[in-house]
Amino acid sequence: GGAEFGHIALAHQRELKRQVLADGLRRMAGIEFEGTVDAIDDEPTGTGWRTRIRPHIGDDGRLGPYAARSHRVIPVESLPLATEEINTVAPLTEQFEPGSTLDVLSLSTGGARLFYGNQKPSPITEVVGEREFRLSDTGFWQVHRAAASTLTRAVQEAIDEELFDPRAANLDLYGGVGLLAAAVADRFGTTTRITTVESDETATEYAGANLAEWTGAQAVTGRVERWLASYDGGSRAGASTVVLDPPRSGAGAAVIEALARSGPAQVVYVACDPIAFARDARLLADQGYS
Repeated sequence: GGAEFGHIALAHQRELKRQVLADGLRRMAGIEFEGTVDAIDDEPTGTGWRTRIRPHIGDDGRLGPYAARSHRVIPVESLPLATEEINTVAPLTEQFEPGSTLDVLSLSTGGARLFYGNQKPSPITEVVGEREFRLSDTGFWQVHRAAASTLTRAVQEAIDEELFDPRAANLDLYGGVGLLAAAVADRFGTTTRITTVESDETATEYAGANLAEWTGAQAVTGRVERWLASYDGGSRAGASTVVLDPPRSGAGAAVIEALARSGPAQVVYVACDPIAFARDARLLADQGYS
């Protein structure tokens, strides 16, 4: 899982990923993509980057990945995609109850931990630059060790400063524990007004605490499409900036159409699936965005 191109020379793996993105954008959005797919760290093998894993447990209780196109668990002696910390603590030679779950996390604050499915969640701290984020050890965090910092910079750089109004009803949709809302507020200062919307109540509670230093920031629990249905950005809605980081299925028509009704000045879209993104890019274009 996650290594479908692992047998291919690394440079060509990235070229294939570029082709997938370019083809999806061309076919579904009419956009010609001229960028490249580049490494975001200096790991020469393309491995050792994953900070969170959930190995499968076979009928014999052993841990491992699935064989290709099957649900047959293959016991392994190492986890090439995972960080060194995970490989040090992952109990690959032990046996577990079939049907149970085990997560292994390595934290940016140092060390690794195991989380069994019957455990009570507890708080952890992740660090991005000089900023700390609190979250649950069962909560979502970017799995690549450099992803959170890379996305922070990318969102900050993507926002057109001339279109940004810190007093408008700026939004961070699918906001998790507030990573990208903090990225926006860090760039534009303590007067920044931004609301982060997230369906997971625990994540929203952490987001509220993580964004507490900005008096104009707030965290709301709600499904984005339902929340937007009754959203009124006020007189400055057209001056707002919207950042969204939807799940793999993308934002979809209901969310895009609701956003377009409020008419934000700019939308910064962080995507984890190129085809879903291409579909949403077409929907945004249909609403007048370029």
